[in-house]
Amino acid sequence: MTTQQIGHFIGGKPMASRAERTSDVFNPATGAVTAKVALATPSELNAAVAAAHAAFPAWSQTSPLRRARVMFKFKELLEEHSDQLAALITAEHG
Repeated sequence: MTTQQIGHFIGGKPMASRAERTSDVFNPATGAVTAKVALATPSELNAAVAAAHAAFPAWSQTSPLRRARVMFKFKELLEEHSDQLAALITAEHG
């Protein structure tokens, strides 16, 4: 069985990590390793900070009404996928 490799999500897209270091993700019920999460390299961390910095000007100029709509859409998606999210959280945290 292949262990899932978890990378990063930077600048709005998934990114495979070049990190040599990883941390195990355990199934709390069995103690089995279910995945390995990449521990970001300094360049990956810098890329995440740069992406956040680049996104800030547009977001800071977004009207409060538009921000509220974005957050309500996020809430709607959380509610729509709550069963899937619960299964993922349970698998990682028990």
